[in-house]
Amino acid sequence: MVEQISIIDAKEHVNEQVKIGAWLTDKRSSGKIAFLQLRDGTAYFQGVLVKSAVSEEIFQLAKELHQEASLWIYGEIHQDTRSKFGYEIEISNLELVGESHDYPITPKEHGVDFLMDHRHLWLRSTRPHAILKIRNEVIRATYQFYNDREFTKIDAPILTGSAPEGTTELFHTEYFGRDAYLSQSGQLYEEAGAMAFGKVFSFGPTFRAEESKTRRHLIEFWMIEPEMAFMHQEESLKIQEEYVAYLVQNVLDHCDYELDVLGRDKEVLRRYTKLPYNRITYDEAIKMLQKGGLDADWGLDFGSPEETYLADQFEQPVFVLNYPKAIKPFYMKPHPTRDDVVICADLLAPEGYGEIIGGSERATDYNYLLAQIKAAGLDPKEYEWYLDLRKYGSVPHSGFGLGLERAIVWICGIDHVREAIPFPRLLNRIYP
Repeated sequence: MVEQISIIDAKEHVNEQVKIGAWLTDKRSSGKIAFLQLRDGTAYFQGVLVKSAVSEEIFQLAKELHQEASLWIYGEIHQDTRSKFGYEIEISNLELVGESHDYPITPKEHGVDFLMDHRHLWLRSTRPHAILKIRNEVIRATYQFYNDREFTKIDAPILTGSAPEGTTELFHTEYFGRDAYLSQSGQLYEEAGAMAFGKVFSFGPTFRAEESKTRRHLIEFWMIEPEMAFMHQEESLKIQEEYVAYLVQNVLDHCDYELDVLGRDKEVLRRYTKLPYNRITYDEAIKMLQKGGLDADWGLDFGSPEETYLADQFEQPVFVLNYPKAIKPFYMKPHPTRDDVVICADLLAPEGYGEIIGGSERATDYNYLLAQIKAAGLDPKEYEWYLDLRKYGSVPHSGFGLGLERAIVWICGIDHVREAIPFPRLLNRIYP
């Protein structure tokens, strides 16, 4: 009996006979030797069949295999210094498990729409496989980061009767005779969690009914939203930069092969592990933009060109602090010496990737918060439970949200957020 292993574990079985369940991604033959490109979900490597070393039946089977046929592979692991992976298997036997005919995604070039229509199959290819392995590492590292710092995970509801940032970009549904919405953020519920557990975070899907077609926007995406009691903004910024640097370092440590597949510059990524990150105020950002020739008036939010220009002035991510109150949500704490700005920050990623974190210190005064809810045109009755948090032992508290897919796009160095999620939901796409 030979040991069944995964391709990723080949390095631990050099010169040993093993068994691997795999799919065929490509093949070529010189007549006396056949080369099978194999994958098993953990990695990709090459299988070699020497005609003189196997039966005629096995060699003929190898020649007749089609792309994405599933197989049991038997053979001996060898080092292969010519490949990025570093190992291959000299095949002594094959067993066909499942046939595959006319696989639609061939090694030739395909258009984006075609690949997205076949996303269920495209996930098998090296590029999306590498991106989603990095996504998995970011998720694993996220849990590690917050668990190590004694945060408690609080799962916020997906169906809500209220909206943290207004209802204009929310998906509406009927909930047994009353209005409900798909959540755009778990933040308000995390604030309740912070008052019970001190430090909490949520990690789940959120939804924005925003009719946007930019490369930074998804309709359905995942957010990591920590919330921390007895914490002011500056302390929160420190956690934010530590978290982002931790994610980047863990991808460097655990996804070396995947970064090579994507052609990502690892030295550039290493810059982002150095702390602290830069900090500028919104006022300073406006002056920088105007000096750079951009049409930036005080009071306006930043779009992609403005965020890109600001981030290009620094080698690391940059926090932009204290935006105008008029363009930020109702729950942010007012600045102690100015009526026109709130205590908040967006973290802009370098290389043109824009905002990956938005956060703030939260308003703690009951009457102020009630007035802000009314001014936003929201029904105070829907927020009575949220206002209760200011009635019963209110404390300074801060939090933030990191968009998972935006962070992955930046770390991977890829162009479009649709590649950073297994099955993207876009303005014109809900299939497959």
